[in-house]
Amino acid sequence: MLNRGFSLEPPETPSRKNATGWLLLALSSLVIGGLFTLLIVMSRTPGIQDIFPWVDFFHTALVVHVDLTVLVWFLSFAGVLWSLNGSGRHTPWMRAALWLCVAGTLTITAAPFLGAGNPLMNNYVPVLQDPVFFFGLGLFGAGFTALVLHGLLFSRPVGKQITGTGALRFGMLTALAIALLAILALAASWSGMPDSVTGKSYYELLFWGAGHTIQFTHVQLMLVVWLWLATISGALPNLSPRVALLLFALGALPALLTPGIYLAYEVGSANHILGLTWLMQYGGGLAALPMGAIIVWTALQSGKPPETCRAERTALLFSILLFGVGGIIGFLISGSNVTIPAHYHGSIVAVTLAYMGITYHILPWLGFRKPLGRIVALQPAIYGSGQLMHVLGLAWSGGYGVQRKTAGSAQGLESIQKIAGMGIMGLGGLIAIVGGILFLVIVFRAMWPRGQQQEQ
Repeated sequence: MLNRGFSLEPPETPSRKNATGWLLLALSSLVIGGLFTLLIVMSRTPGIQDIFPWVDFFHTALVVHVDLTVLVWFLSFAGVLWSLNGSGRHTPWMRAALWLCVAGTLTITAAPFLGAGNPLMNNYVPVLQDPVFFFGLGLFGAGFTALVLHGLLFSRPVGKQITGTGALRFGMLTALAIALLAILALAASWSGMPDSVTGKSYYELLFWGAGHTIQFTHVQLMLVVWLWLATISGALPNLSPRVALLLFALGALPALLTPGIYLAYEVGSANHILGLTWLMQYGGGLAALPMGAIIVWTALQSGKPPETCRAERTALLFSILLFGVGGIIGFLISGSNVTIPAHYHGSIVAVTLAYMGITYHILPWLGFRKPLGRIVALQPAIYGSGQLMHVLGLAWSGGYGVQRKTAGSAQGLESIQKIAGMGIMGLGGLIAIVGGILFLVIVFRAMWPRGQQQEQ
């Protein structure tokens, strides 16, 4: 069958309103989380770290920053994509899911200012040991669960004939199924938790299975966006919808083994922990590697993108680059040093860049203006270049033994190699902050009512 492109159809009014709500929540999480970013970067940058020696603040801010800019941002943007693919039925259900997530996000944000402390820097969902924080986390989790169940029941069908649109819908459906598995993994970890596990180890183990599984959801949605961005930016890959669908199935396959690990091994056992780790380590890029290679090859052959889609093309290519770099670094991890955050920063930023690019495209669908201009085209390159420096700086420093989740003198920057690596990390982080701020300014200006904007 002739490939007419990989893209979704503009949503109907109920789905459009749902998508707008989730987009506003996703953007708000970046704004709030971004307020902590500058202080976090400064607390680890040589020279500046001595002026801002807030080690205790570093850990508390890092908890809120990670939960907002990773957990809330990614899961809320998943809500955007699933809403665009929604049938528009049972809108009150979707609205309830959104407002639960909004309430949870606000509670998490307010928790430190209400006395919440005792940060635990466990993986995936770091926590503040405080009832207010956990209440907010529970609200958000309930909202996300409602979102996933709604998507599984009321998404648009893939269709009997496999088209480019149908392939993307299948990719979104696999992401929903994997998200449900992640929720069930969280419940299974909680119910099967050994009584002897407490403190940081408890939350590390609690979120280990769900955290590893939900990564497959993020990757599947990123692949959906890659194909979509490639199509709209004039780099339609030489890939049939049927093959694309098979790649989505291949990408989802490792995640489907998660229940088997829970059935075969006790929660917290070495086999349980390693099994989940290996699934993500060796299965996370099964579909991304061939799909990314095909898209890059096509983009190199297709020449310049249309003027109106330059930002989308740039975001696409930087997303593929960062995902590849993050994957390579993942195989270099040895010990608990900053090579680990270099790995997951690369993967996280790849998803974020894809979401940035598709945001520019869908804004007109949601009733807003299409961002255009030179700054818009440069924004993904600024953000992507800064994050690439940030990731490579961390990887370099990790090779010299700089420990993760430390700040100030605790980093032990006694050699020129360590100082140089963390200096590159800091500079890249600052450049990425500029790129992130540009993205938010561009999007909010496009969303601002035209009449009010002209009056200013």
